[in-house]
Amino acid sequence: MKGRFVLLGRWPGWVLVLLAVLSAGGLGWLMWSRRAEAAPKLRGWRGGVVWGLESVLIALVLLLLWEPAMTVAELSSQQNIIAVLVDDSRSMGIADSGGDGRQTREASAVKALQDGVLAGLQKRFQTRVYRLDAKAMQAKDLGEIRADGAATHISDGLKQLAAETSDLPVGAVVLLTDGAENSEGGVGRETMNALRNRRWPVHTVGFGKERAAHDVEVDDVSVASRAMADSRMVATVRFHQRGYAGGKATLVVRDAGKPMLSREVTLAPDGAMQTETLFFHAGSAGAKSFEFGLMPLAGEENVKNNAVTRPVTVSDEKRRILYVEGEPRWEYKFIRRAEDDDKTVQVVSMLRTTENKIYRQGINDPKELESGFPVRPEDLFQYQGIIIGSVEAGYFTPSQQELLREFVDRRGGGVLFLGGRFSLADGGWGGSSVAELLPTSLPAGRSTFHRDPATAELTTSGGDSPVTRLVDDPLKNVERWKKLTYMMDYQEAGTPKAGATVLADLKVGQRKLPLLITQSYGRGRTALMATSGTWRWQMSEALGDTAHDLFWQQLLRWVVGDTPGRVVAGSSAETLTDDGRIRLTASVRGQDFLPAADAKVEAHVIGPQGLSTTVEMVPAGDVPGNFVADWTAEKSGAYLAEITAEGTGPLKDLGRDVVSFQRTDGVAENFHTEQNREMLEKLSAETGGRYWRPEDLSRLPREISYSEAGVSVRDTKELWNMPVVFLLLVGLVVTEWLLRRKWGVV
Repeated sequence: MKGRFVLLGRWPGWVLVLLAVLSAGGLGWLMWSRRAEAAPKLRGWRGGVVWGLESVLIALVLLLLWEPAMTVAELSSQQNIIAVLVDDSRSMGIADSGGDGRQTREASAVKALQDGVLAGLQKRFQTRVYRLDAKAMQAKDLGEIRADGAATHISDGLKQLAAETSDLPVGAVVLLTDGAENSEGGVGRETMNALRNRRWPVHTVGFGKERAAHDVEVDDVSVASRAMADSRMVATVRFHQRGYAGGKATLVVRDAGKPMLSREVTLAPDGAMQTETLFFHAGSAGAKSFEFGLMPLAGEENVKNNAVTRPVTVSDEKRRILYVEGEPRWEYKFIRRAEDDDKTVQVVSMLRTTENKIYRQGINDPKELESGFPVRPEDLFQYQGIIIGSVEAGYFTPSQQELLREFVDRRGGGVLFLGGRFSLADGGWGGSSVAELLPTSLPAGRSTFHRDPATAELTTSGGDSPVTRLVDDPLKNVERWKKLTYMMDYQEAGTPKAGATVLADLKVGQRKLPLLITQSYGRGRTALMATSGTWRWQMSEALGDTAHDLFWQQLLRWVVGDTPGRVVAGSSAETLTDDGRIRLTASVRGQDFLPAADAKVEAHVIGPQGLSTTVEMVPAGDVPGNFVADWTAEKSGAYLAEITAEGTGPLKDLGRDVVSFQRTDGVAENFHTEQNREMLEKLSAETGGRYWRPEDLSRLPREISYSEAGVSVRDTKELWNMPVVFLLLVGLVVTEWLLRRKWGVV
């Protein structure tokens, strides 16, 4: 019974407490003062027991004099509505309920209502039955419930019900469901506030297994939403299983149904989250939808939760790298040769042949780099990456050094520093104004470049990086690096900075030194390769070995892959589940890559069934140059939004970018199909209701009456004349007497 404890006596409650304390204290003082006259057996702990029993007896008698009672709010008969919500989504069609475990959850819910629960409610209240999937809809009878809803939005349904019945005396809510809430975050704060404002107790009834016996489920996949054509991509797949611990399963990556990669994995213990990293190739340019999943296992109860899809935009846009080299050397030649076959990366180089002469390669225009390293942002910012070879810091003027820093910080470009006679500490870079760009703190002295052999070895971080992945299998990749030909030189790179990542080490005798170090800086990234001898990998390996070229292609793609354009498009979600609402975002910068707050920005969206529409984007109030647009994808399918920006200055066309997303309806019902008892218990507890098991529902019509919602009356039930109180008084007296008799002091 739910109610509030009250005292009906005329005297205030604090007087009762005071008298009880004084009585216990006085009794204790009396017993202590006469302890010398008491029987020996009552002078120790036994005396404390007697004092405790007599104090409780006195306090209970005093309490009865204050006339204790309970006030209970109870719904008035036939003046209130009980809202019965039955989950009508597809997950309720799973057959794992009932006594034999072969009845659907929906059938079990309907049967529970038909077996007297609904009739018991109707005897005392008006009842309304609702179907609940993506929204709540009133049903004429239980026959309308068919478990065919594409989604479950419990939070939205309860909030909708509270709004639509604001003028009706709803006394309580009964929710029959498996708790498979498809909305992010479960029951939201707005819904809980709406329920509390109406004082609705929500009684939840859970259906379905709380733990699957045999199932494998993919929980999430993390993969970049953009990629360069023919590049190696990395995906992190998280999943769990029950019933197959220690067994084998096959992870698969598919592109438009075509298998691209498969790998066997050993399954973790039941219920444990397992994470696997997959490397695969992005393929040709286009808007793609990659599927990541596990092949079905024998006896699996639900195979629809074995895979998820993720949209990825693959671009073949040419990325340009400016390579500045201070002396002719083999490393320069072999790096350029490695990029010859890469159609998406163009290396534009300026090689210093004499003190005042440079040799240019890969230029698009005769005037490009005619005067040497750029001095204006618009000239340098046309590149996505920069390589600094064996060239001293003093080769660049202070303004060029600052421009180099701005290239990374403001432009968002990537810079790679190479080892060499005139580079790093030997080139004075540690004391330059751009030392902060380096991912290490360089040694203080010179003579850090050594003409001695050294071998390469991957670190733990390097084993997980797509930059250093020469072989798809992780263990074989580590061994492949150990077998690479030794390099005939190395450079002391110094101490990695906080936040930097060491992907590979140098082994020089018994010493280990950092070889390849990366870090993020501002909007961009920097890396350091502490050698000029990787060309030996190509010269000394077997004919046709691709290790050298593959490594440099992957490293240079890392340098330029995330370099943003003037327009960077984004979205609030890549996959929309049963809800088409999405926020498109754009970051727009001018020719100098400063925020273009006054730009005109539009999003042209194309989608399924020939959809084509243009949406105007408006400035986001918090950050200059950021624009947003809220839009709704009405139909299920794949979408592509091209965002364009026009400036007001000399450069009218600031650029364009694309973002892809997809709406999938009904798919979420295949995941997390186990009964979410934790959420149901929390919902009922926070609203004053109760979680029920189907077999206990016969008591629901009686207990649901106690509610302060709707039309209710308060009844006062006196406690002082209850038989249990008399029995308690007698029990205290008898207990003390029996103890005294046992101790021989009666």
